[in-house]
Formats: sequence, structure tokens, C-alpha cells
Amino acid sequence: MGKINFTKMVASGNDFVITELKIKNSKLKNLRDLAKNICDRKYGVGADGLLLLEKTKKADIKMRIFNADGSEAAMCGNGARCVAFWLSARRKTQDAKRTIETKAGIIESTVSKDKVKIKLTEPKDLKLDIPIKINSRQLKVNLINTGVPHAVIFAQGLDKIDAVNLGRQIRFYKKFAPKGTNVDFVEFLNENSLKIRTYERGVEDETLACGTGSVAAALISVMRYALSTIRKINIYTRSGEILRVYFKRDKDKFSDVWLEGKAKIVHKGEYYV
Repeated sequence: MGKINFTKMVASGNDFVITELKIKNSKLKNLRDLAKNICDRKYGVGADGLLLLEKTKKADIKMRIFNADGSEAAMCGNGARCVAFWLSARRKTQDAKRTIETKAGIIESTVSKDKVKIKLTEPKDLKLDIPIKINSRQLKVNLINTGVPHAVIFAQGLDKIDAVNLGRQIRFYKKFAPKGTNVDFVEFLNENSLKIRTYERGVEDETLACGTGSVAAALISVMRYALSTIRKINIYTRSGEILRVYFKRDKDKFSDVWLEGKAKIVHKGEYYV
């Protein structure tokens, strides 16, 4: 039996297990199994995802993201914020800029007390009003990749939506095969504020928050509601915490996109393999 030292962290309701693990000789299947087992909420530590940290010459740290189902993701916004906070706590420095290497690109970050702000890679694959048919009902979804793909759907009465069942059907919809998509249900509150519920691919359930989903919702809302002068949007998540999205816009192109919210260390421990 071996053991893994880990840190359990939470960012706006998204929880993660973070560990520095020498994985050069580990097979991908073993890492997937590790993620499923350690993220299990009954028999493991319990988390939405496992974040594996490695040394890299391209940034301060390299982050690999494994979802609770064992699948590997290119990027995780709240996960990256946790890693930035973890780096800050380890080095006992704040306000210093840190960089995180991900499969989606290099992520910049700054930490101020319990608030973490990250700069995402530039969004891509923006498509508006894509028709799909779910349960004999026509829906229009908006697509954007903010490090990972998201389908954004605007709705009223967000609390009454069956986000799990509807989200799962859209996540596995044939148009988005083979990898599928994350699904965000968004209620427009005003030009500066949105309410969001997200079904996360890989977790295969609704989560309390999603960083890349919050960014996707903010940017799509700017296009959908012609918010030409807005450069900051507050995102009200299921956890009750507010995420803030900052950006620059040139027509249908977005740049300098930042996500800000709280992060904290919950506990540290040893996991026995």
C-alpha cells in the first residue's frame, strides 16, 4: 500500500483534491482510476476533480485536470484558481503573479488574501442560436470554448429547471459528439449580473459553481443582449458566492478575459492507494 499527500481545496463551491505526484511512469488508465477513487464521496476524499501538479519550464507549475469520472480536461477555471492560491500559500507570498501551464494554454494568476484572479486563454468557437431538439422541444443554445466547450442556454425561473436531466441530454447531444459539452443555464438579471446553474461534463452532475462556465455565460450574454459598454459581469452561482468576469471586446472577439473569486484550503491529509 502506498500513500499520497494531498490538499483539499474549494473555490466557490467547486472542490478539488490537489497533489504533487510524480506521474512520468504512470499509465493514463492508472491516473483515471486514481481520480475516480480519490474523488469518490463515500470511499475516497470526495471532490469534483483531481488536480495533478508537475514541474515545468514553461510556467511556475503544470496542472493536469482529471474529472470525478476519470476523464481528463484541458482546463478548469476554479481549479486553476485553487492552484494559484495553493502556490501563494506554499510560498507565503501574495499579489505576486504566477503562471500555470494547462492543456488549454498558460494561465496567469494573482492572489490577494482569499481572492484569486486568473487570466484565461482567449475564447474561441463562438456560435449563437444553434437549434437542437430535446424531448420534442426546440431549444437554441449558444456555444463557446473558454478553455473547455460550453453550451449556454438562457432561461427564466432558473430554480425550477431540472438542470441534471436536461443538462445530461444536452451534454451528450449528437451535435456535440464525441466529446460532448458542459451545459450552462443562465438567467439574465441585469446588464451587470447573471444567475447560473451548470451541468459539468466529467462530473456528470450539476456543480455548485463552474469557472469556465461563468466566463462563457458572461461573454455570451454580452453578445446576446448587445451590452456594448459592459466590461465586468457578476455571476451568481449555486453556492451563493459571486464570481466576477472581466474582459475586453472587439465586435465578436474577446480578449484579456479574467475570472475572480474566493478560494480556500479545507484540509490536508494522506490518501492510501
